Amino acid sequence: MPTFVPNRILTFGSAAILICLISTCFGPEQVEPDSDPGITPVPCFTTPSPKNGRVVPGQYIVAYRTDSLTNARFTAGRLISLSERLLSEYGIPPAAIKSSFAGVQKGFVCTLSAQQAKDLGNDPNVAFVEPDRVISAASCIVGLDSATLGWGPRRIGYANGIGKTVWIVDSGVDTDHPDIQVDRLRSRSFVEGQTSVEDRNGHGTHVAGVIGAKNNRIGTLGVASGATVVALRVLDELGDGKISAVVRALGYISQHARRGEVVNMSLVGDTISNILDREVSGIANRGIMFAIAAGNGARDAALVSPARVNHPNVFTVSAMDDKDAWAGFSNFGTDVIDAAAPGVGILSTGLNGRYAYLSGTSVATPHVAGLLLLDGRHLGRDGTVKNDPDGLPDPIARKR
Repeated sequence: MPTFVPNRILTFGSAAILICLISTCFGPEQVEPDSDPGITPVPCFTTPSPKNGRVVPGQYIVAYRTDSLTNARFTAGRLISLSERLLSEYGIPPAAIKSSFAGVQKGFVCTLSAQQAKDLGNDPNVAFVEPDRVISAASCIVGLDSATLGWGPRRIGYANGIGKTVWIVDSGVDTDHPDIQVDRLRSRSFVEGQTSVEDRNGHGTHVAGVIGAKNNRIGTLGVASGATVVALRVLDELGDGKISAVVRALGYISQHARRGEVVNMSLVGDTISNILDREVSGIANRGIMFAIAAGNGARDAALVSPARVNHPNVFTVSAMDDKDAWAGFSNFGTDVIDAAAPGVGILSTGLNGRYAYLSGTSVATPHVAGLLLLDGRHLGRDGTVKNDPDGLPDPIARKR
């Protein structure tokens, strides 16, 4: 293992929004990396992007009532055709449609006036019309040349994740990183005008490494080492995206993911989105598990989507430090938080084959995603966090 030496600092900005011994979990061929030598990361602030929650001017998400669609397997072309006919009834040109989604819910994204949105919302075939908004991942990354086993996996446990699949809805992934196993064939970009899933921010790559960094004697080690990552890019180089992009990515997951697989959503909005929440719940009904960030606003997670979703297969994650103490930036809430996990000064993969520190509920979440890959939805527990502001300490997730 190379010496852990900090190099020049790379700042990617405020990204717009298990106990198991190696000998028994990995087998004799696996080797435990060196422990984290204790380099103190440069402090980073977890304030959300200033754009988080902003309305995208003139852009709306329209979801159909499920009982208004008789054929559950709409092609994209048929869905667009149906939507054009709907708009024509209100004198809205077909060019207003920007994209469609066909997951658990079906609908489209379009440009409308406020009056047109109100009219569509009253149509008997329409369930929801919501203004599109910015959604972000709140965190801070500090680049380093090399890394070792961080305190997060050591605290909650880790094991071999080869053969398991996680869908990462984020800023993309560095597909050439030697420590990440990326399924390029199934990966997709949902960022407008961008077809590449290559990460230009660093957030998604860091998340991917926390979950599945390989046991290959280099870099760091993921909670479910060697797991296959499907990168669904919804955030741009600044870490900002749109709820409509996330809904489209979830529609893709609905069509292609399998029961028992895991979706990691280390992003959070600044308000409630019924369309987003319903899509997550509908996919979870199919046996697909979600790890979702509670958010970094030091507020009640029940006030933001998709953190507020309650479902047996959905796990909303708060953040703690290496002393099992509540991370002051983390959202809270006894009714929606399912577990706490390491979220302060976490080592993982970075851009250009490098490694980095990150803090935030964004990085606590993939720890739980890794546990879900290994053990399913029956998470192990190991005590509770200290100083939880809601008065009911969150249980600390750990490998069973």
